[in-house]
Amino acid sequence: MKKINIRQVVLDTETTGMNLSYPYYIGHRIIEIGIIEIINRNITKNYFHTYINPEKKISKEAFNIHGISNKFLSTKPVFSDILDNFLNFIKGAELIIHNAQFDINFLNYELSFIKKKIPKIEDICIITDTLKIARNIFPGKRNSLNSLCNRFNIDISKRNLHGALLDAKLLAHVFLFMTTKQNSFQLKFLKEKDNIFNNKLKFLHKKLKEKKLLIINASEEELKLHQLKLNLIKNRCGFSLWEKK
Repeated sequence: MKKINIRQVVLDTETTGMNLSYPYYIGHRIIEIGIIEIINRNITKNYFHTYINPEKKISKEAFNIHGISNKFLSTKPVFSDILDNFLNFIKGAELIIHNAQFDINFLNYELSFIKKKIPKIEDICIITDTLKIARNIFPGKRNSLNSLCNRFNIDISKRNLHGALLDAKLLAHVFLFMTTKQNSFQLKFLKEKDNIFNNKLKFLHKKLKEKKLLIINASEEELKLHQLKLNLIKNRCGFSLWEKK
């Protein structure tokens, strides 16, 4: 029987920036694409990586995130030049992306500038969003790429800045960890540990609400000593702030 190869590709992009409100991609362009290939749940040595000349100024905020400059990109190909190779690499594969809608919208926006009619990315590939998977496993927790790598003890020491290829590699490991049956016990343990911690917090909060404060009234002797102290202050200063009028 012929073995069926299951092909998945993990994608990440970097851009010139984004708008603060939707549509966040209008007026911005993709400057880097990185894709890692997974076949039968094994990361292969096959990958796709390219820088792209956006023919547009990179925002200061975006540069601070990825460190890619317009000068560096000035000699790189434009998106239309890399399009065929890009589409050939992802065609027929399941596309794995973290916060998928962000990258998909940017990619479809790039396709809108191409003169020939090209299907949208979601019509070419099945899209799997690892952010949705992570939120299902760890609801209420931080599920950024860095947070997930730290949670699964994946080395991020080289991730000083964002980079499409490096981030795709990290995400590939995160994806395999979150979805493999071999690690179901570890995932179950992490979820149970979170639940135990949350239950303890709820228990302590409930006890604090139920707990009655213990009120200790001053004795008659203590009240007399207190009054003597107030009288002494009044005699020396001519008044006492602590005495009732």
